[in-house]
Amino acid sequence: MLARRAILAVLLAAAAAPALAQSAVPTPVKAALEKRDLRVGFTPGPYEDAFKAGVAPVLGAQGYRIAYAHFSTGLEVNKAVAYDEVDANVMQHSVYLKAYNDRNGTDLVGIVQVPTPPMGLYSRKHKTLSAVRPGATVAVPNDPVNLERALKILRDASWIGLKPNANPVDVTELDVTANPSGIRIVPLEAAQAPRALDDVDFAAIQGNFAIFSGLKLTEALALEKMTGPYINVVAVRRGQAETPWAKAIVAAYRSDAFQAAIRADRFYDGFTLPDYFR
Repeated sequence: MLARRAILAVLLAAAAAPALAQSAVPTPVKAALEKRDLRVGFTPGPYEDAFKAGVAPVLGAQGYRIAYAHFSTGLEVNKAVAYDEVDANVMQHSVYLKAYNDRNGTDLVGIVQVPTPPMGLYSRKHKTLSAVRPGATVAVPNDPVNLERALKILRDASWIGLKPNANPVDVTELDVTANPSGIRIVPLEAAQAPRALDDVDFAAIQGNFAIFSGLKLTEALALEKMTGPYINVVAVRRGQAETPWAKAIVAAYRSDAFQAAIRADRFYDGFTLPDYFR
């Protein structure tokens, strides 16, 4: 009888072991791994439309449900990711993301690049770059990272000379070494630049804000020579980057379905495409 009871106890313990092992996984961690409701944040621009056109259908077919959150500025949407108010955002390049992390002590990471419209130089008063005259006002973004992009456009147009600077977040107007065209640089909040077109001679406008305001990339008098670090990314908290849902977002962007949706829409002509586009 004692031997039978001992055997029964061993069998019961073995049966309970898987349940105990499963319950040992913290509930919040399990929820993060198994979640099917995703909250994605956007600022004004084309990124939400691209997501809805080619990414959301792929995720939906896998059982994911998407809630869209809208923010006015990159600072707001990054804070929302950092504080777990949204799971991911689509609106910034890696240089801006690093600057935000360094400034705020956060740990957000980019997990996949997305099609990105380049910054452009626009005008409602002039038809060509050669129309620039001494005293012409040129609006540029007032945040250092995007100021550097704007100044490079002006440099490439031969309007200014620019001191090389290895760290974009340190760039200021003091890095302008020459101004043979005699322009007057006017720093503005990036989102305000399209509305300033009636008041300035030229404006360097980020692609997302240009498109959101109804401007076309083909209307720009000059477009930046966009390089890899300035192609926008999907950003998440570092601890979530390897979760199944984050990997599903990456796979959806890299999918044939997403690439086909982007290539089929002439709206995206002029966008800089990530390397995974074939």
